[in-house]
Amino acid sequence: MDPRYEKLAQVLVRYSGKVKPGQLVRISGPTVSEPLIIAVYREVIRAGAHAEVSVVPDECKRILLEDGSDEQLLFENPLLLHAVDTIDCSIGLWGQKNTKALSTIPPQRSSLLSQARKTYFKKFLGRAADGSLNWVGTQFPCESSAQDAEMSLSEYEDFVFRSGFLHEKDPVAIWKELSVGQQKLADFLMTKKEIRFVTPQGTDLTLGIEGRKWINCDGHENFPDGEVFTGPIETATQGTVKYSFPAVHGGRESEGIELTFQDGRVVDAKASKGEEFLIAMLDQDAGARVLGEIAIGTNYAIQQYTKNTLFDEKIGGTFHAAVGAAYPESGGTNESGLHWDMVCDLRQGGQIFVDGELISENGRFLNPEFPQPIA
Repeated sequence: MDPRYEKLAQVLVRYSGKVKPGQLVRISGPTVSEPLIIAVYREVIRAGAHAEVSVVPDECKRILLEDGSDEQLLFENPLLLHAVDTIDCSIGLWGQKNTKALSTIPPQRSSLLSQARKTYFKKFLGRAADGSLNWVGTQFPCESSAQDAEMSLSEYEDFVFRSGFLHEKDPVAIWKELSVGQQKLADFLMTKKEIRFVTPQGTDLTLGIEGRKWINCDGHENFPDGEVFTGPIETATQGTVKYSFPAVHGGRESEGIELTFQDGRVVDAKASKGEEFLIAMLDQDAGARVLGEIAIGTNYAIQQYTKNTLFDEKIGGTFHAAVGAAYPESGGTNESGLHWDMVCDLRQGGQIFVDGELISENGRFLNPEFPQPIA
């Protein structure tokens, strides 16, 4: 086994998941992630906790989407609902043999499956918000994701591990250092009323943030991490955002996305590729056209787009906004079966204004106490 898996497993269990003796920990992932599942399982047992493993082949989701009835797609699995009420920690490993396996599925069917997860998603986010459930998700470096990133597998493995500082002797110490700068940024933003993003490429988006809590994401829920986010005021988003990169959701890809907001809701949506899928996702329920999250990427160890939201939304010098469900701990109240992050690059002339004050230009914060590019 690659020794970096063992190091990653230690960080996921001890630092990210904060696993304690006697806790019940769910480890979930596809079959392709088996080496990391084993490493995480071993570390959970060493931590004195109880481990429950859930491994689901990629093909199962496609079979359900292709052959399942509407009733089956909308089925709320009581076993999953019981699990989310029972577990103390969830460690999710992500990866696929074929990231394009669901590309031909009609978007309306994907929307039904998304709705079936709405109750589960609400329970999960609620427990995470009240502190009774710790969770973390990470990417297993597999061939399909390497191909999407246009890298060899060995190059992609290096990219994944370096994004989490796992090549360093003490990655946790580095995450704690990054956390300090992110917290200063979050504390600053929590005193403000409005944030505005402007790019020469056509984005001019203003969001109300008064009274909302900015969350410091320092490796405890996503790994790698590196962002600060909040749930914007649901009725106060105005303007247009032109996303810089293709956005991937549920194995489907939309490109050239442009969303226009009025009084908090998407009133116009366009895409040069995958527009039908985009519209179907936005029309799935009342909350899908409202932003549930606005975030600023602060991980300057990640600089390239890889068609993987886990990494792309963390790119230092970007921002991302998610249509759909809000994270309750941020103060956001929007509910939806959807949570779709889309990324906008600020490194080519982009600016961030907070209550009219310029705080970032060309993807770099003007205040040196906020997160900065790695020397």
